[in-house]
Amino acid sequence: MGTIQLRGIGRSFTSTTAVRDITLDIDDGDFLVLLGPSGCGKTTLLRMIAGLLEPTTGRILLDDEDITELPSKKRDLAMVFQSYALYPHLSVRKNLAFPLRVQKLSATEIADRVQDVAASLEIDHLLDRKPKELSGGQRQRVAVGRALVRNPKAFLMDEPLSNLDAKLRTQTRQELTALHRRLGATFVYVTHDQVEAMTMATKIVVLNAGQIEQYGTPEDVYDRPESVFVAGFLGSPAMNLLDAQIVAEDGRVAVTAPNLAGDLWAGTTDPIDVVLGIRPEHLEIATEDGRRGGVRLAVTVDIVENLGGEQILTCTTGSGRVHVRTSRDVRVATGTDLTLRADAEHVHLFERSSGRRLEWVTEPVTRVDRAAEPALVS
Repeated sequence: MGTIQLRGIGRSFTSTTAVRDITLDIDDGDFLVLLGPSGCGKTTLLRMIAGLLEPTTGRILLDDEDITELPSKKRDLAMVFQSYALYPHLSVRKNLAFPLRVQKLSATEIADRVQDVAASLEIDHLLDRKPKELSGGQRQRVAVGRALVRNPKAFLMDEPLSNLDAKLRTQTRQELTALHRRLGATFVYVTHDQVEAMTMATKIVVLNAGQIEQYGTPEDVYDRPESVFVAGFLGSPAMNLLDAQIVAEDGRVAVTAPNLAGDLWAGTTDPIDVVLGIRPEHLEIATEDGRRGGVRLAVTVDIVENLGGEQILTCTTGSGRVHVRTSRDVRVATGTDLTLRADAEHVHLFERSSGRRLEWVTEPVTRVDRAAEPALVS
């Protein structure tokens, strides 16, 4: 088992609070990614789980056992650091064996475990080399292997791929994902790289200013962001976010902004100041095809970026800048005026004052003489 429970965890330093009241359940076998910008508290949270930092408030449980006060060496957790933290004067074999010697296992068991782990990571031919003789990717495998030999209840990883070049990062990312599937172990992984989060995680925690903005599967977090922060952080380019207003027009809910108009759905609503969000891949160049509804937006193309298999259009409009992800078959020149459209189902609405997501729901009947009416709720 490798279930980790955080209950009201917080950490304050002299002049700042890095982590605020985090309550979270990490299930056995999860690949949980702590995702967020620099300074959001993700590494601080990981180090508290590892026992390298003491929480100011709250409790940490491992398989229902309270380990809050337990020293890091007595927690059945293995940490992989950003800097690898290998002993430069020891061979790969001795680096892998080191945590087992601390546990005072027999020489035979140590040798067997080291050989098995080295073979599984395809570094068995490197066992007699020193770290300085290895590439960055090989050093990373050794660092993972040193955690793996301990057979811990969970693996904690602090941006382990950040020192690798783009090609090695992709390769090692795939190796770690395959390793997780093979082991079925619990991984808690810190990164600011959303590609790593989306491709590796079974669950993502998006952190902002030491608090959880959203927790869910990669699909949930990407497809239904719960706040303007999450919507603007995930995606490359990120979701287009424009100030707008929701109004009622002739029994329909509509959205309006400079150079933007949209017919969303049937219903009535009081005017609401919102932030309207649309992913770049959900915008398309409007054509006179008879389709109604959705959002239309007048823009001018400023930049066309060729990415090989696709292109990104950067456009300006009356309420800000928008990006469009489109096929290279679409021929557009800079300076061109376009009308873009998106279906209503791809429109995200956030309350401008709070930044939280709004959903269109049907209110329950509260009086017998009043029919249920749709409403926007946060």
